[in-house]
Amino acid sequence: MTTHLPGPFSLVPFVSVDDMMKLVIDIGVEQMLSELADEIENDFRRWELFDKTPRVAAHSEQGVIELMPTSDGEAYGFKYVNGHPGNTHSGRQTVTAFGVLADVANGYPLLLSEMTLLTALRTAATSAMVAKHLMPKGAKTMAMIGNGAQSEFQSLAFKAVCGITRVQMYDIDAKATAKAMRNLKNSGLEVVACKTPEDAVHGAEIITTCTADKQYATILTDNMVGAGVHINAIGGDCPGKTELHRDILLRSDIFVEFPEQTRIEGEIQQLDPDHPVTEMWQVINGQAAGRTSDRQITLFDSVGFATEDFSALRYVREQLKTRPYFTNLDLLADPDDPRDLFGMVMRKQAKMAAE
Repeated sequence: MTTHLPGPFSLVPFVSVDDMMKLVIDIGVEQMLSELADEIENDFRRWELFDKTPRVAAHSEQGVIELMPTSDGEAYGFKYVNGHPGNTHSGRQTVTAFGVLADVANGYPLLLSEMTLLTALRTAATSAMVAKHLMPKGAKTMAMIGNGAQSEFQSLAFKAVCGITRVQMYDIDAKATAKAMRNLKNSGLEVVACKTPEDAVHGAEIITTCTADKQYATILTDNMVGAGVHINAIGGDCPGKTELHRDILLRSDIFVEFPEQTRIEGEIQQLDPDHPVTEMWQVINGQAAGRTSDRQITLFDSVGFATEDFSALRYVREQLKTRPYFTNLDLLADPDDPRDLFGMVMRKQAKMAAE
C-alpha cells in the first residue's frame, strides 16, 4: 500500500508513540537498527555539509533540557530532549524527546515525530556503527553496564551490526538486569546476568557503559580495562556527568562526534582542553586512523549529536511513504490568501455562528 504524505501547503504528518511502535514492529527491531546505522553513517560521510553547533542546554539541579538543531542545506531538523535521572522515582522516563524535520526552501515542517523511542534506536545504531569501525576483529562478547531503557536497544544493535553473540549484563539495581534479561530472552543472544561490573567486563571485547546519574561517577576503574578492548561510553552526556576513571582516558585513543560539544559534556571534560581526539567522520571517510593494533584501547566518547537525529527523522519520513503510521496534524495556518490570516479567523467565526 502506498501512503501519500501531505504536501507543504497542507497538514503535517505526526508520528505518535503508538505509530512509532507500529513502525518498529512492522520493519523489525534489528532491521530498523541496521538501516538507521546505514543512514547515520551516510550522513557522517557528508559531515562537512551540515551546520554544526553544540546543543543549546538549560541545566538545573534536577537535569537538563536541550535543543539539538542541524541542517544539510536542503532540510532542517531539530530535537527537543530532556535528561532527568530522578524521573524514574516518579514513574517517568529519564529521557523524553520529540523532533521536527522541515524544508529549508520554504521553512514548512515536513514531519513532527515522537523521539523518545527514536532516540533510543538512533543512539544504539550510532554506537554499533562506530564500533564496526573501531572494535577488535572478531569481537563476539559485550559487557553492558547499566541495564536501563537503552540496554536492550544497544544489545540488539551490536548483534545486528557488529555480530555480537553474547552480552554480559550488570546494573546496581538487580531488577533492571532482570528486566533486560527478560526482554532479550528470545533475541538469539546469549545473555548473562553478572553480580559485579568486574564480572561483566571479564572476557568482553566491547564494553558499553550507559548509566543515568548526573554526577562524576567511576563506573569503570582503570584496572577493569585491559588492552585491546573497545569502550562505548554513552552515559556521560552533560557537564558534571561522567562514567570512566580519568586514567582510562589517558590510555585510550578517543573518538568523538563533535569535539566542541564533547569537550563540554563527554568523558573528555575530565581532560585538558587540547587533549587530542579523533572525529568519527574522518575515520569513516578514511581521513584518520581508527583501530591500528590488537592491543589498542579505543574509546567512543558519545554524547549524541544533532546529525544523528536528522538522519533518524529523515529515515522515518521515508518509511512513511509506504507505511500508514502517522496522523495528519492541523499544525499550519493555510488561508486562501497568504496575506489574509485575520480573514481566515473571520470566516471561521461566520461558519461557527451558522452551525
